[in-house]
Amino acid sequence: MRGQAFLQLLDRGLAEDGLDFVIDGKRRRVGRAEGPPAAVVRVADAGFLDRVLSYGNLALGEAYMRGDYSIDDDDVAGFIGALLRNRVDDQVRRRLGLAMTLKMAAIRLAGRLRGPVGNIRAHYDVGNDLYEAFLDSTLSYTCGYRSADGDGGLEELQRDKYRRICAKLQLAEGDRVADLGCGFGGLLIHAAQHHGVTGVGLTVSAKQAEKAAERIAELGLGERIRVDCASYETLSGSYDKIVSVGMMEHLRDDEYPRCVQLIARRLTPEGRGLLHFIGRNGPAGGSDPFVQKYIFPGAQWPQLSLLVGHLERNELGILDVENLVRHYTLTLQGWLGKFRHAYPGLDHQRYDETFRRMWEYYLGCAIAASLVSQVALYQILFTKDYAAPIPYQRV
Repeated sequence: MRGQAFLQLLDRGLAEDGLDFVIDGKRRRVGRAEGPPAAVVRVADAGFLDRVLSYGNLALGEAYMRGDYSIDDDDVAGFIGALLRNRVDDQVRRRLGLAMTLKMAAIRLAGRLRGPVGNIRAHYDVGNDLYEAFLDSTLSYTCGYRSADGDGGLEELQRDKYRRICAKLQLAEGDRVADLGCGFGGLLIHAAQHHGVTGVGLTVSAKQAEKAAERIAELGLGERIRVDCASYETLSGSYDKIVSVGMMEHLRDDEYPRCVQLIARRLTPEGRGLLHFIGRNGPAGGSDPFVQKYIFPGAQWPQLSLLVGHLERNELGILDVENLVRHYTLTLQGWLGKFRHAYPGLDHQRYDETFRRMWEYYLGCAIAASLVSQVALYQILFTKDYAAPIPYQRV
């Protein structure tokens, strides 16, 4: 029977969960936990189960995109969460051989041929209509923040994220601010509206820059801020505050020292900065092959120690470090729910059923990873002025 080896691995490896597989009308429980299953997987073509042992999550994701299996309630997060919580991914990874090595090499080569800018545009220029469909009204595509009195909705998560970053940076009227990898410009717009700053945002996504410029003009902020379609490396001048939210994940290893050196050069002597990025609590390594191929080509989740080391070498004093990964769970759940609600109204010629399943698989995997994997969501606050007063309490 096809898929027996993978099902047997699950039966041995799932110590804390059970999964139900329905194959040819017969239900089979795998795992040692009793009670309701973490997910019910309905298999239409069991052939993909054998491929998982050779290609890991790439095979799982591609099979989901093809419709080789479905999950009750479309609960990708529950299914993947059970695998991650029980370290099944590690067990599968140890079995991967030459085929996966060659496949991953081909994925990485494709990313290098596209180059850093091409990799970023492959994801962020897919279509503004897609992002408008599932993001909040400011089009923030990064982790939000759940305040103590917040309701956990996307609008509040992103608004409170902006408020908290601005408070950490101690933004003041007249501050010059640079936002590296600014996306659709939501943070820069918030800072200009509520704190009277001036400044520039940089993004290599032409569609993001175009939309940001449109929003800035509509709000009458064109004399205070602008967003340029350009690399962070083009930043010139000096700034009181420099922030980067969601860009570090897209840099190559050799870019981290250059980026931090640039920040150190461009900050004023009393300047502050903040880095907000998806990272990892475990050993260094590339991101998931499914994510590399279909979602974020060329991306990686840097270790905290990597960025901290570069800040220290550039004499930037660290004021605060947080891991906000649980806030990312709420943000991702909000995106997934809004995407599902909006999908019927999207152009299905551009975003077909395969795309829908790919996007839902990506968001479901991300939710699971934010709950039970080594994934982290770091904010590092730093200063160029070691003698600056530090508040007794965190913002």
